[in-house]
Amino acid sequence: MARRAVMLAIALVLWLPAWGCGSSGEALPSPKADDRPVIRLGTKNFTEQFILGEIYAQALRARNFRVELKRDLGSSELVDRALIGGAIDLYAEYTGVIVQEIARQRRRPRGAAETYRRAKAFEARRGFAVLEMSPGFDRLANAVTPATARRYRLRGMADLERLGRYRYGGFTENRVRFQGARGVRQAYGLDFTFVPLRPARRYEALERGDVEVIDVLTTEAQLADRSRYRVLADPKGIFGYQNIVPVVSRRALRAHGPRLAPTLDAVTARLTNAALRDMNGAVDLRGEEPADVARRFLRDEDLL
Repeated sequence: MARRAVMLAIALVLWLPAWGCGSSGEALPSPKADDRPVIRLGTKNFTEQFILGEIYAQALRARNFRVELKRDLGSSELVDRALIGGAIDLYAEYTGVIVQEIARQRRRPRGAAETYRRAKAFEARRGFAVLEMSPGFDRLANAVTPATARRYRLRGMADLERLGRYRYGGFTENRVRFQGARGVRQAYGLDFTFVPLRPARRYEALERGDVEVIDVLTTEAQLADRSRYRVLADPKGIFGYQNIVPVVSRRALRAHGPRLAPTLDAVTARLTNAALRDMNGAVDLRGEEPADVARRFLRDEDLL
């Protein structure tokens, strides 16, 4: 009996190594760590940016890129700082913001094409690439309630003079931007108190009467309801031309190979005004998640 137990123990020892081998006797390979470089993609701090971040991230992942999505980094100035510092490799920006706020070029471009060319040239000098621009554009504007528009006969920005001193609510960074409070004062000579608001609270603040005028983005779905909001014309063009462009570090373009730019450009080419308004509305008005809205868009456009 003792001899039989010893023989069973020896057989067990001899069998155990074979359990971890293939039929050839070689050890099974351990899972290989994913050594693809990571693309760090940042977004700014409002609905359209959350959606754009998801759209670009999901499109890249569908093409086998590794993506780290860094959401809600803040204003353009903060995201640009993250790009310069190497904290991110890529983000979606608006051409007019690059030219007038980041580059601080005071001579206003005369059209969308000139704005794009100047944005591209500026970023190239800093070592970044501006890829193809979207057909859709999301520019800033000022909006009021219909009651305010009727009472003061408001159609354009200059008409706001009839309010006397008023409260102007908007994105915090617009306190000092030319495409914000500074430009409104310089171009139209208006008198107001600027009230910084979180992006998601602007419309609520207007309807509650906390402010008389707010910053809006022209692709926000709320503006489709003219019974609630009226957008004022900007004949002096201080809000510029705002087509969407991916801004990418040249280091990232080299590291990720020749498929990166075409993948991003294919997405950007589908970003029309209608598509942007529909997606913004799905999040802001219907409560959908940006990731779900982005996935549906990409599937509808055959990009997944």
